[in-house]
Amino acid sequence: MGNPCHYALFELQPAFDIDLDLLSSRYRELARKVHPDRFADGGETEQRHAIERSANLNEAYQVLRSPSRRARYLLTLQGREMPLEATVQDPAFLMQQMQWREELEDLQDQADLAGIASFKARLKAAQLDLNDSFARIWREEAQREEAERLVRRMQFLDKLSQEVRQLEERLDD
Repeated sequence: MGNPCHYALFELQPAFDIDLDLLSSRYRELARKVHPDRFADGGETEQRHAIERSANLNEAYQVLRSPSRRARYLLTLQGREMPLEATVQDPAFLMQQMQWREELEDLQDQADLAGIASFKARLKAAQLDLNDSFARIWREEAQREEAERLVRRMQFLDKLSQEVRQLEERLDD
């Protein structure tokens, strides 16, 4: 892979717990340096490289900013390619998913904005909880299976949060 590691790009150590403010300020600094407009007078090759560098930088930033994508990326760095939509070998969480889905459908049918706000708060708490669990087991080598299971849960909650936001937007219109 010709691309430098996402962490190296921002001069950070590969870790789950990262300083997001530092990430953002380094991102802004680098984005200014590699912005394609700065190479407008350069040759075609130079411009193409600038666009590639800019795209790589944006991708790296998006990955590291998101806890679930960051967790997944850490597993990838260790040579554990994780299929995006792995079937969840996680019966307890499957039940939880079904409950959340049903609850969200009810809230949608009732167009219950207050209910949606409270659902969103519980979802956020569940996400923070998963982040903590991942951070804890990430430091333990023996816990890779568990790490993957947590990443799948994180990905599901990301998707669900997105659906909640879309529902709120539709109801606001």
